[in-house]
Amino acid sequence: MGKERTPREYSSRRDLMREQLAHHAAKLMAEDGITDHAFAKRKAARQLGAADTQHMPSNQEVDSALNSYRALYHHGVHPGVLNQLRKQALTTMRLLADFHPYLTGSVLDGTAGEQSNINLLLFSDDAKSVLLLLLKNRISFEDGERKVRVNGREETVPCYTLTSESGNQTHIVVLPANARHNGIRHPETHADISAVQALLAN
Repeated sequence: MGKERTPREYSSRRDLMREQLAHHAAKLMAEDGITDHAFAKRKAARQLGAADTQHMPSNQEVDSALNSYRALYHHGVHPGVLNQLRKQALTTMRLLADFHPYLTGSVLDGTAGEQSNINLLLFSDDAKSVLLLLLKNRISFEDGERKVRVNGREETVPCYTLTSESGNQTHIVVLPANARHNGIRHPETHADISAVQALLAN
């Protein structure tokens, strides 16, 4: 009769599984251009034969593994790729400066790769003014809607997707003006124009 595992052994096995999944998901995001954390984690679990696991890593754990992977395997090219994406983001943010744009996501936190999307938040109670500015500047875009939590409740807000010549997409979500002052933005997760300029200067 086999020896029964102790709670510590179960915990150790669980932590090892989470770590393996995080690193495999990170590799898929880095090499296959996957940008959706949940999809990368599910695919990693299937490929590791753990599709039914309850021990999925958090997005933060995957991002940490992704940073390690890029530092190890992409250290020669990744800084240039990231710099270019941030420059592209800054150009769009300057165009939309009247709407107090913030950069979020992988292009800000440094985990972005060549195929990553740029994610911007704008703030305005007149979403049509954003639409008119894009039209005025003859910028091609797709429009849609997205459900987000604003001031503690779920709202449907407009979003616009721009596609660059290189194929990168910029997703622009327009939030109500009062959401800009709700205190949920932090320097490590939200960067305004001056913060992005500082990143590029460094």
